[in-house]
Amino acid sequence: MSYCLNPACDRPENPDRVKFCQTCGQSIHLRNRYTATKFLGQGGFGRTFLGIDRDLPPPAVCVIKQLHLQSDNPALRRKISQLFRQEALRLNELGSHPHIPTLLAYFKQDRHLYLVQEWIDGETLNPTTWQITQDLETRTWQLLKNILPILVFIHERQVIHRDLKPANIMQRRQDGSFVLIDFGIARMFTHTAIIGGATIVGTPGFMAPEQMRGKVLPASDLYSLGVTCLNLITGIDPDNMYDVVAERWQWRKYIPAGVTISPQLSKILNSLIQPSLRQRSQSAQAVLRELEQLAPANLPALSENLPDCASQTNIATLISGNANPTSKKPNLPVPRDSTLDPEAIALQQKLNQIETPAPPPIDYTELKTLLSERKWQAADDETWGILCQLTGKRLGSYLFNTDIQTLPCKDLKAIDWLWFTYSKGQFGWRIQKQIYQEVGGEYNLFCDRVGWPTYRISNSEALQFHRKAPPGHLPSRRWIGGYSWWKHAQVLVERLDCCGIE
Repeated sequence: MSYCLNPACDRPENPDRVKFCQTCGQSIHLRNRYTATKFLGQGGFGRTFLGIDRDLPPPAVCVIKQLHLQSDNPALRRKISQLFRQEALRLNELGSHPHIPTLLAYFKQDRHLYLVQEWIDGETLNPTTWQITQDLETRTWQLLKNILPILVFIHERQVIHRDLKPANIMQRRQDGSFVLIDFGIARMFTHTAIIGGATIVGTPGFMAPEQMRGKVLPASDLYSLGVTCLNLITGIDPDNMYDVVAERWQWRKYIPAGVTISPQLSKILNSLIQPSLRQRSQSAQAVLRELEQLAPANLPALSENLPDCASQTNIATLISGNANPTSKKPNLPVPRDSTLDPEAIALQQKLNQIETPAPPPIDYTELKTLLSERKWQAADDETWGILCQLTGKRLGSYLFNTDIQTLPCKDLKAIDWLWFTYSKGQFGWRIQKQIYQEVGGEYNLFCDRVGWPTYRISNSEALQFHRKAPPGHLPSRRWIGGYSWWKHAQVLVERLDCCGIE
């Protein structure tokens, strides 16, 4: 699909390979090269799209950011364009870091400003999937060890991110490293912002107190990093962990059962989240030095903690012969026509060339809420819906055994963890797997143990949606289809084995 970039177009979706929008007539392609394929999101600064660079063989996936020029004042528009160029030059410099997306091009077209950036093959962080890891402490050390050098890098270049939170950190699928994204609202210390003004930008709960008052410092990013770690560890909204009366964080009482956070890690986190600037860590470099002294010496490599099977390329097929994604990126020059050098683009794009874009990450908030409220039938319906999303099918569609084999491990783990946790070990795929193995893979015996009929069911009449149901009764198999539907248990068990779900 091709997506029209005219904000006034009321039907922007177009068939692939058309040159002009079939609704408004505007050109689909940017600079006869970049084509938006999917709308990703919108904010006060503009809109973001998944796109394709058609000049690279095969066409390479990229991210297109469209920035609004809302004023009709010619002088103001010229000033904004000038500031935009300054910001783009700085973004290009930042993109030389291996854990910051590379800026591929910037230009103006049809009264709009555009940034084209490297697409990261990975997923943004969120507390639900973060907590399914077996060692929360180790993973948190790794996050700090990966993100702090990035903050050192950007702060040395007079840039403050301003919106550091889980949704703006991605874990790269190929090597498990963390990438800091969305510098769209980053500001220079010199206040040369694209939009201008003293607008407070950031996300409530993750912003430092001084940032709420319109003042930002490098220590403001450190505060947000600390709060990000607390949110990932506890799964609790930051506002619910801060005692406004006592003016202090109460995060330790929200640590999940069975999880231990060492005094060393607690010391680092508490130094990051101090509301007072005098008491807070002052620089990323200082925190990094302290971390080197306190962190375990034998931290496992990030790739050892990847959630997906190492033997499978789960969403996208990577082009063979890719360069090492953790190696230093080239410092791309900016030519006079405001477009980065094509050879440099081609070199950088080889790091992330793919054939198909990954689907957006799944939001597990609704499933978590339903399970916590013991609304088992609604949670079973929501699980079916999530499986349809993961396989790109219409809601309510049946999944086949071949679909099970492609389900991402990270999402399988998240769904299973939520069911197992909120049912207190009564339900979940890990329970079904255990029972299936105990009966030697005999499907009729398996159905008898979990309380399912051996015949095919397409509704909820034969199911029990309460805690007194047999172990492993939920989530149900209502979503299974195909002629060999009864083989789903064996296929699912094999997939769970591949994903390391015990």
